[in-house]
Amino acid sequence: MEPWLDDLTDDLQSLSFASTTTTTATTADIKRSTSFSSETTTNASTSTRSLPPTTKPHAPSSDPRWSAIHRIRSESPSRRILPSDLRFSRRLGSGDISSVYLAELNDDGKIPAMFAAKVMDKKELISRSKEGRAKTEREILESLDHPFLPTLYATIDAAKWLCLLTEFCPGGDLHVLRQRQQNKRFTESAVRFYASEVLMALEYLHMLGIVYRDLKPENVLVRSDGHIMLTDFDLSLKCDDNSTPTAQIIISSQDSPQVAPQKNPHSEPSQFASSSCIIPNCIVPAVSCFQPKRKRKKKQTQLHGPEFVAEPIDVRSMSFVGTHEYLAPEIVSGEGHGSAVDWWTLGIFIFELFYGVTPFRGLDNELTLANIVARALEFPKEPTVPATAKDLISQLLIKDPARRLGSIMGASTIKHHSFFQGVNWALLRCTTPPYVPPPYTKDKEDVSDESCPQTPVDYY
Repeated sequence: MEPWLDDLTDDLQSLSFASTTTTTATTADIKRSTSFSSETTTNASTSTRSLPPTTKPHAPSSDPRWSAIHRIRSESPSRRILPSDLRFSRRLGSGDISSVYLAELNDDGKIPAMFAAKVMDKKELISRSKEGRAKTEREILESLDHPFLPTLYATIDAAKWLCLLTEFCPGGDLHVLRQRQQNKRFTESAVRFYASEVLMALEYLHMLGIVYRDLKPENVLVRSDGHIMLTDFDLSLKCDDNSTPTAQIIISSQDSPQVAPQKNPHSEPSQFASSSCIIPNCIVPAVSCFQPKRKRKKKQTQLHGPEFVAEPIDVRSMSFVGTHEYLAPEIVSGEGHGSAVDWWTLGIFIFELFYGVTPFRGLDNELTLANIVARALEFPKEPTVPATAKDLISQLLIKDPARRLGSIMGASTIKHHSFFQGVNWALLRCTTPPYVPPPYTKDKEDVSDESCPQTPVDYY
């Protein structure tokens, strides 16, 4: 039997969680700690939600996973996916509250449908007070419908464990992919591609009133077509169910400023002041429609049409969550944080893709946190990184969240940065990826569902 099968069998028969946090005392051997949380305040809803629909509104008809789900459910109108319908192959990763396995639906030899099965043991969740995180992730996955975010195909809610079925990404994650690059760094074009798709995913989440809070290369997976999928939402912050984010349409020009208005919205009264998720209800257009005619220049700036802005700038939390090297200063200092933390982590993310390291890493976690709060941003001399990229990173890594790029106008402001010049945002899904993984082949023996009792554990 292969070693990985032994590990899988142990995982499926054990109800204990394995810690994956590592802290070392030397710079050469230091490893980034996994995601963690110390919840002092949470805005996540714990209401019970129904199972996801039988298909998403924009699900492609050619998706073999939906086809397999439909074939099983067609047996009976009330038919749901059961544990006996799954056959687990191997473990894909693990983290704090779950483990992810490669799973296949037992479908009588028809076209195979591979899934990533995230399994959580309910007893462990309760004993560690993690039920809220599991519910938050499930609710978020049920609400998503975006090309760069996961589709929740089915939920298996058994008596002792919870399993979420999403898409299996054969390309692995960007952390592993970066390690395979020359000098363990991505090229400028690759960084622009991955950063663009992550930015679009974050914009969509913010539109739904969700602050992601755990962006890092390990959580950005590469699909079979080379495009990305942002994953792992158990640390995300949700607006209350009775808070409906309001979107704004603004008019922009090619010369529109990249920095949003300087007023701090957190100190401004608002008609939505009673809500835990507030969107600015008045955004000044970048081009005035009421400028006196005598002052207008003959040559007008080129308009790009209306733009969509949806930034939950006033959703607040005091939680201490994330990955040490990616934590925003406002999280470390405990002063409370909102959606601007996602733009900080985007800056760290882009920095790491370019340089292969994060900018504030210390000898241990304590020094890393001190560096995040107090140390100025510095760029290594090597490799050579474009000035536009350095400027973008610098604006995203402003320690004051009120002045950080994207903190007021959201992703719309970041898209206008010169680093993204030439990106066709509307056709991003049609852009040729820098890397397309080879087709996945099953060359290892599977583990039958009989060896998969009450399954536990973590996530990557």
